[in-house]
Amino acid sequence: MDDWNAAQYLKFKAQRTQPAIDLARRIDCAGARNVLDVGCGPGNSTEILAKRFPDAAVLGIDASEEMIEAARKAHPALAFQRCDAGRELGGLPGPFDVVFSNACLQWIPDHETLLRKLLGLLRPGGILAFQIPMQYEEPIHRIISELIRREPWRDALERLRLFHHLSRNGYVELLTTYAADCDIWETTYYHLLGSHADIIEWYRGTGLRPYLAALSEPERETFSAAVFREVVRHYPPLATGQVLFRFPRFFAVATAGPAGK
Repeated sequence: MDDWNAAQYLKFKAQRTQPAIDLARRIDCAGARNVLDVGCGPGNSTEILAKRFPDAAVLGIDASEEMIEAARKAHPALAFQRCDAGRELGGLPGPFDVVFSNACLQWIPDHETLLRKLLGLLRPGGILAFQIPMQYEEPIHRIISELIRREPWRDALERLRLFHHLSRNGYVELLTTYAADCDIWETTYYHLLGSHADIIEWYRGTGLRPYLAALSEPERETFSAAVFREVVRHYPPLATGQVLFRFPRFFAVATAGPAGK
């Protein structure tokens, strides 16, 4: 089910795009000619790559047809293609100088196989750069995880496996095994949001999206209201009335070695 909503996702475009900007700045790949953006969404990250590598052919791919349509409309000069990165990477026109992914890989299972495939798309010396949200210890993630185990939502939601990730050390082990070199870091972004309702709107575009898609309209409203009550309880407002929304993100820039490494 393609239930991504580009307009909902872009309500917080500046905040969602900043990690892509920060990651692209860390890529040292002089003379890049062929660049791939995995999980391009509505094209905001692809635009960043096109500016970072103005002499390169940049291709944005996404499994969501709605996201690809939104990207083509917003960025008509750039190239986009619907492609499920979990199943269809073999059909892409590689090898690439840079393979980039901003906040996408957590939707795809089996990261050991996935990262090996992404590194395999690169020429020797090419760069794999990715960012994965590390929200699992934050209140919003704990709130949702606890609510889906309660009645009346447990039957519909508890068995859904939506997010896929390794531990931080797991990514380090993989990259030091399969890449020639790697640079790894974590950044916690502190977003000043206008209200608790903004946290719900943020997550409607990403983390809440699959759960809401599995519920009927009345159930969605009830579940959203339950999440909102817990958000108010766990995120105290500042003196200004704003809400501080912490968002840790894990980054890696890895260099592809010769075939077999």
